[in-house]
Amino acid sequence: MPQIASRPWIARPLSFPPATFHTQHLAACPRLELGHGTFAAYTRGMHEQIQYYSTNRQVAPVSLAEALLQGQAADRGLFMPDRFPPLDLAGMAKLRGRPYADVAYEVLRPYADGTFDDATLRALCDDAYDYDVPLERVTGRRYLMRLDRGPTASFKDFAARMMARWMSVLMRQQAGELVILTATSGDTGSAVAHAYHGVPRVRVVVLFPPAEVSDRQRKQMTTIGGNVTTIGIDGKFDDCQALVKRAFADPALRDIRLTSANSINIGRLLPQSVYYVYAYINLADVAAREPIVFSVPSGNFGDMMGAVIARRMGLPISRLVIATNANDEVPLFLSSGRYRKISPSRVCISNAMNVGHPSNLARLVDVYGGMMDETGVLREQPDMEQMRRDLYAISISDDETRMMIQAAYEQHNTLLEPHGAVGWAGLEAYISENPSAAEALAVSVETAHPAKFPEEIRSLIGLDPPVPPSLAGLESRPEQYERMSTSYEPFRDWLLGRFT
Repeated sequence: MPQIASRPWIARPLSFPPATFHTQHLAACPRLELGHGTFAAYTRGMHEQIQYYSTNRQVAPVSLAEALLQGQAADRGLFMPDRFPPLDLAGMAKLRGRPYADVAYEVLRPYADGTFDDATLRALCDDAYDYDVPLERVTGRRYLMRLDRGPTASFKDFAARMMARWMSVLMRQQAGELVILTATSGDTGSAVAHAYHGVPRVRVVVLFPPAEVSDRQRKQMTTIGGNVTTIGIDGKFDDCQALVKRAFADPALRDIRLTSANSINIGRLLPQSVYYVYAYINLADVAAREPIVFSVPSGNFGDMMGAVIARRMGLPISRLVIATNANDEVPLFLSSGRYRKISPSRVCISNAMNVGHPSNLARLVDVYGGMMDETGVLREQPDMEQMRRDLYAISISDDETRMMIQAAYEQHNTLLEPHGAVGWAGLEAYISENPSAAEALAVSVETAHPAKFPEEIRSLIGLDPPVPPSLAGLESRPEQYERMSTSYEPFRDWLLGRFT
């Protein structure tokens, strides 16, 4: 087991702030023009349909349909729901042992109200979630939630498949073509590409750093074709993400209808809240509101925000462990209160987490009453003490990641890949620093299938991970992708030439 240094600043009890919309967000926004009812109706939290406001607070709130199709708000902020509908835990307890799609329908229903009727949402959930979600007991009351059984063997399937179905329904009601821009550091690109492949009047452009994805991750994106185009950017994930964000804000591209399937799109986060609820109702004493600990390996922090949303809806999460790789800008932020991007981001074996400036940090700051703009500048300080009580943040090195893969296999016969190993190491560190949590119900998230990293697994434990059907035959499929520099102008010209 890796020896991880103690981090005393984050060993504190949990108490999330109340699940209400920050009315100061609107009061501090002189240019805001409400287009969906009066200020009073919007802020009192009693309207039937949830609206989505920008974390930069300079544009009017929008419906779910508008938030999905816009991706990023016009003021470059990220959309957030104006309220978090409370979970009916007593009712949810009746779903114990039921298919995952049943839980997804109940959790997503209030967010979709007014955009998708119940029958449509029910059908979309059944269609999107036709695979297993194993909850694997590792030791004691510690579990691994394997989110790698979808069509691309990644947790990104949960959000991408629902987003694709939502957007497909919306595009049937509208004219024109939608262009989805997505940056990926590993698994997002393949999940989005597969989810949107063949969707009418939707084109997908995936940007990725070729030097920082595994062979199987790359081939999952570059062998699809059709309405999916992949571009290898000669840089890092943060460069890819910066190109996407700049394109959204570029008036020269106003004639192209752009949106995103990255976790900057609220449509990614809402479905990702579901599996935390699913794990809870299948493992916990729901009637007693038993507390649970979740450990989430984190890069762009969309998966973490799914847990935050679930907790804000009332899920009894007693502690949220945020485990990063050597890109430790968020653990340092929580310890010091000062945020500094890491540029260039550090290359680690948990490649999908090689993010030096996570977009979703702006959302986390917003939840705690602060404001961070798209560049990472803190415009308003969040409640740092509350964040430190709620979140245990830790950075796991590559050496610790490799040691955890070996230890989990040798001690528990549990096969982890690098990202899941970061999450499990974070959980072990939290319990080591908090002995009272040793018997607590705890779940660590495994975000990708070990077969995506066969060389690493083989070198550590001498085992070739079994290849799931979703990855079979990849090596023999022909690849096709373009290459570009990190300069924005060539990318903008390429978009204009392709889509206008």
